[in-house]
Amino acid sequence: MDGLEIAHRRLHNQHLSAVPLADPVAVVRHFGAMQAQEYAVAKWSVAQRTSGFDDAAMQRAVNEGAILRIHALRPTWHFVAAADIAWIQALTGPRVHAFNAYYNRHHGLDDGLAAKANVVLTEALRGGNHLTRKELGEELGKAGVEATGNRLAYIVMRAELDGLITNGPMRGKQHTYALINERAPSAITLEPDEALAELTRRYFVSHGPATVKDFSWWSSLTVSQIKRGLDLAGSTLAHEVVDGRTYWFAPADPPRRESSPAVHVLQGYDEYFVAYTESRHVVNLAGLPAGTSNENLLIHPIVLDSQMIGFWRRAVDRDRITVEPTLAIKPNAGQRRAVEAAFARYADFVGVPVTVAWSQSGRASAAQQGGRYPPDLISGR
Repeated sequence: MDGLEIAHRRLHNQHLSAVPLADPVAVVRHFGAMQAQEYAVAKWSVAQRTSGFDDAAMQRAVNEGAILRIHALRPTWHFVAAADIAWIQALTGPRVHAFNAYYNRHHGLDDGLAAKANVVLTEALRGGNHLTRKELGEELGKAGVEATGNRLAYIVMRAELDGLITNGPMRGKQHTYALINERAPSAITLEPDEALAELTRRYFVSHGPATVKDFSWWSSLTVSQIKRGLDLAGSTLAHEVVDGRTYWFAPADPPRRESSPAVHVLQGYDEYFVAYTESRHVVNLAGLPAGTSNENLLIHPIVLDSQMIGFWRRAVDRDRITVEPTLAIKPNAGQRRAVEAAFARYADFVGVPVTVAWSQSGRASAAQQGGRYPPDLISGR
């Protein structure tokens, strides 16, 4: 195994190059959790690993509570299946609390205040009364808990990590909150060792080959916890040393590679990129300058035959989207067609025309697809 094979195995195990999974819930459960910070394009990350599920279908899964959007694993947004929310938060929540300790102290959020706030939030949301974050802040204020700005954000995040609240259905363009026990009444509970073994297995099956350091960053678990998780996983996982690093994965023959050129247009927080630290380099083995010098600009990667070759930006109008690819290579005709075909699949997802405006050549083409414009794409949330 070498770096290129690792990248191709990841494409396969993440179901970008393998047979699509049955539906969005199956995708999220396969990964355990998927980063969902940029909501509109995060839905694309899930749907592109299925066959035929569009933005509207993804939104239904979230609105109906089959997929939850919540702070989990690291102090950022993730999609988690309703069935898995209880055991994942119980396993990783204490570690994320530790990461948040400084900010909690800064905002005066100690255990006593958190307990009081959680009582207020529970009463405010009880009986399917889904409220926005601003409305939650107003309820807390009525109870004498100052809750605005970042302080409100950390009070609400604390309640999420405590397994109390999660997202409710969208109210127009606004996100709402709900009680977890009402949104996920059949959530699975696991004993601590069972949960540790299950998350370890899911990460390396879906993200592997990957290293212990990769998994530690992704999950917030300690190295000692992960070593125990690997022991518990036993023969369901294998490992191999490549260039001095130990990579863990589900034992299997090398997957059949896609016919070249195979292009995937991903969102900036897609698991293919964001789920690794120590071994992220395997998706850019040539060291191409495939990003931007503006560190504050979120870039959406373009992948060719498992390797990052550039990025894309999007401009959202009322009835169409324009995407501008910026490549670190000079594409041949076949590669250009593959990039345009990938954006045509994105057009199928969003349900509006997507125009590809080539930044390097000036040539533009359109992936014309009908359908109603998803309202949440306008806000970019």
